[in-house]
Amino acid sequence: MPTVLDRLNSALHRAMESDERVYILGEDILDPYGGAFKVTRGLSSKFPERVLTTPISEAAIVGIASGMALRGLRPVVEIMFGDFLTLAADQIVNHAAKFHWLYNNAVRVPVVIRTPMGGRRGYGPTHSQSLEKMFLGVPGLRIVAPNTLGDPADLLLASIHDDDPVLFIEHKLLYICSLLEAGKGDLMDMQVEHFGGTWPISVLRFMPQVRSALTLACYGYNFELVRRAALELLYEHEVFCEIVLFSQLSPFELDPLLESLKRTGRLLTVEEGGLTLGWGAEILARLAESGIQPLTMRRLAARDLPIANSRPLEDAILPTQAALTRAALSLCHGEK
Repeated sequence: MPTVLDRLNSALHRAMESDERVYILGEDILDPYGGAFKVTRGLSSKFPERVLTTPISEAAIVGIASGMALRGLRPVVEIMFGDFLTLAADQIVNHAAKFHWLYNNAVRVPVVIRTPMGGRRGYGPTHSQSLEKMFLGVPGLRIVAPNTLGDPADLLLASIHDDDPVLFIEHKLLYICSLLEAGKGDLMDMQVEHFGGTWPISVLRFMPQVRSALTLACYGYNFELVRRAALELLYEHEVFCEIVLFSQLSPFELDPLLESLKRTGRLLTVEEGGLTLGWGAEILARLAESGIQPLTMRRLAARDLPIANSRPLEDAILPTQAALTRAALSLCHGEK
């Protein structure tokens, strides 16, 4: 099976072959290096005039790309590490995401900002964070995160074709993960349904005729942890779970999650960003406002600490499969 890295690279090749307006910008993206995580490998050899290596200035990279988009091009930016989005925040939040409104719908800004997020590789406090929550809710900005269940190429191509700016979050550990197929491997015993078309929300259930005790909501790499934990809960503890897997983090679309919760009445959200004011917190707030009853909810996320270099400390800070299983059992047993 192809990996997430293979599919992202293939999508960039296809986009550049089919549309001369697509340009790639970023640091160290030229061959033979091909980017820090090799997503851009082969592109500069094939399209030397449209793959632009840049100085180390994230604000300049995104600013130039936004200007290119305003002039009718479709640039794709690579920010080497997601932690450095903070350096480009002004260009993303105050410019790219707002031009559509500032110029009374006379312009669009079709720019894609790709960046690897997440820890578990020992890169330390400034190269291991999951900062996507800082951009949730920014008007005019779409935030997308690929996973192993859908095709990352489809998500990336849809982002390139979008007429508004897209922040495309790629967890570092996903790059080497193989894509999954419904009815095979770890999904052998699970029924999979997709909702939402371009930005799908996937709902996975073990046995639809058996009522599940818990809904697990996640995105990106956390699907790997959630899927394994759901199998452990089933086989070791006889707890049936449903998984609701998001590919679009913002704007929010919660209908498939609401339908799952009508069946289970319990929710555990899982994310690698910090617990406070995160993705899960917003979901729980919206569910509380929806008035679904009865509903028991809990969040699992990273502790509100900088990410350490050492593996034991990383495991103590970031959510793990063991922590996920404990939280799920506690939720099912009504513990606080």
